[in-house]
Amino acid sequence: MLPQDITRFTTRSITSHRMRSSLTALGIAIGVAAVVILTSMGQGLHQFIEAQFNQFGTNILGVNPGRPTTFGLPTGIVNTVRPLTIEDAIALREVPYVTATAPSFAGNAEIEANERQREVLVTGAAPMTLQIFNLDVTIGEFLPEDDLLAPRAVAVLGRKVRDELYGDKNPLGDRIRIGGSKYRVVGVTAARGQVIGFDFDDIVLIPAARSLQLFNRNGVSEIQVIFDENASVDEVVEGVRRKLIARHGAEDFVITTQQQMMDVAGSIFDVLTFAVAALGSISLLVGGVGIFTIMTIAVKERTQEIGLLRAMGSTQQQVQRIFLTESIVLAGLGGLLGLAMGAAIVLLIGVSLPGLPVQFSLPYIGAAELVAVVIGLLAGVLPAQRAARLDPLEALRNE
Repeated sequence: MLPQDITRFTTRSITSHRMRSSLTALGIAIGVAAVVILTSMGQGLHQFIEAQFNQFGTNILGVNPGRPTTFGLPTGIVNTVRPLTIEDAIALREVPYVTATAPSFAGNAEIEANERQREVLVTGAAPMTLQIFNLDVTIGEFLPEDDLLAPRAVAVLGRKVRDELYGDKNPLGDRIRIGGSKYRVVGVTAARGQVIGFDFDDIVLIPAARSLQLFNRNGVSEIQVIFDENASVDEVVEGVRRKLIARHGAEDFVITTQQQMMDVAGSIFDVLTFAVAALGSISLLVGGVGIFTIMTIAVKERTQEIGLLRAMGSTQQQVQRIFLTESIVLAGLGGLLGLAMGAAIVLLIGVSLPGLPVQFSLPYIGAAELVAVVIGLLAGVLPAQRAARLDPLEALRNE
């Protein structure tokens, strides 16, 4: 039996039972489509988070209070042996290649302005915070270059805060009350939206030293360190570590680079994408059961045909190859249909929900089609073996 004969038998079998073949392929198609859709969402979120981190550049370090732990997280943001201070931030400017530092502390507080009031996130910042987070000022100026230890009582409003408290009115020079203390408005930031879950439009920025007084704290929650882009990250990290150990007497802080944060986020989303792909693959297994069932029924229906083929000289291997080919073709066609369905749905999501990041993951798409074909092959093995082992005479007598 020539390969074209096997192809002819397979094509005839599939086309003579169009409805059954279509439903069988549909079971595989749904599984492949599920994998394409879910992994596209996971890949889209992965790239979205990377883009968020890339906005800040790679020449920034984050220093947080607390001893390093095996879990990779600072343990002493609230309670630590010695808190990070504004003096620490000033001292870190002496580290080679460091160009600027920005201490920060944030908390919720009641704000009163223009005879209105609301609770808002008040963030203690520094002049360099504007550069670190790529903020723009549309009205006035950002926090002035004051002494970090004794800054003036000034505030910069986020765009949303300004709109809710002042509307179209210019707030510059107005006195607002934050937690009982008065601050003079010196600027309004441009609309920025959310970055990594943080809404830069719904905040009020004040000098870091003022935020520590406001919330009655003796240490900042983080110090951002900006260094020369041409410098070695490892060398800068080591310089920062030595400086703080010299000041604290122990390594009671955690230094995190942008690349480390991106790597952690990337590994999390890689696991997430694999997990949703595995969930989608469950539908592929259901489709494989469908192929197994249909091929088992086909063997019973075509018993006489099998006996005739064997009587005409076809070997067991050739009969087995016919049924395996049919099983693989059904799974392959179902996989292609699933790819088309999944791609169409992903494109539709991208158009109808532009805020939801989706991105095709070619490795997972290829893997889904390959798994579909393999499942088709495995599902067809037992029925094909059963067909090949039929006794030719008994098969011809079958009605």
